[in-house]
Amino acid sequence: MELYYLPCSAPCRAVQMTAAALGIELVLHELSIMNGEHRRPDFLKISPQHSISTLKDRDLVLWESRAIQIYLVDRYGSSGKAGIGDQLYPSDPVRRAKVNERMFFDACILYHRFVEYYHEQVFGGLAGKNDKLVELEEAVKMLDMFLDGQPYVVTGEAMTIVDLNILATVATMSALGFDLTRYQNVNEWYKHMKDVGAN
Repeated sequence: MELYYLPCSAPCRAVQMTAAALGIELVLHELSIMNGEHRRPDFLKISPQHSISTLKDRDLVLWESRAIQIYLVDRYGSSGKAGIGDQLYPSDPVRRAKVNERMFFDACILYHRFVEYYHEQVFGGLAGKNDKLVELEEAVKMLDMFLDGQPYVVTGEAMTIVDLNILATVATMSALGFDLTRYQNVNEWYKHMKDVGAN
């Protein structure tokens, strides 16, 4: 199974963490967007949207990290570590719906606002715009509300793929200097998730 990825990409790391949780070894192909490698003709044959991350599993090619995460769990969750598949992406329709809801929250709100605020700083060397920071802070406040009184992003005692997804986003924000300490629930969850990853 091959993954075309960027090490600094939060969505790529979410895919890698999902694969690791399932005990799946990926063959990694690093792409440099600065050198335009995601627009090379050979890569565009695999991924016409030139999306990173892109997964190639035999004849299947998938792009969009969240779709890849779901596929990995659906396809390999039952054959990997005991019970981990149903834990990561529950088969119960109500619990799965909540995971999906929070995955869309990350894709459409949290990660989107993260990109809106930090992209020009990281790739253009420009100062961050205050209105974009305010929007990002509002998204983190929503996440803080989701985590109130519970150890994971979706209610329950088990980590799901949405925790891995949002962890990748939050870790990148933290690495870029976003102050998580103002959001108690997010900060505690982040520390807990780092402890889970270390063990």
